[in-house]
Amino acid sequence: MQKRSIEIAGHRTSVSLEDSFWAALSDCARQQGVTINALVTEIDAGRDPDSNLSSAIRQFLLAAARAGKLPPPKED
Repeated sequence: MQKRSIEIAGHRTSVSLEDSFWAALSDCARQQGVTINALVTEIDAGRDPDSNLSSAIRQFLLAAARAGKLPPPKED
């Protein structure tokens, strides 16, 4: 689990995600041609207010993976 500080709509917040989710988030942002901050801002704006941001990011990435919108993970 890795905690990172990101900026959402002009304010800083911390998000904790497993390394594999950070990698997938980075891949998704790169694929869309946006920064991680911009993608997380978009996810935050569309999430259920009763869910936390980390869960919303995981749900977004799961949906993207199921839709075939994420590249396969890189081999180490």
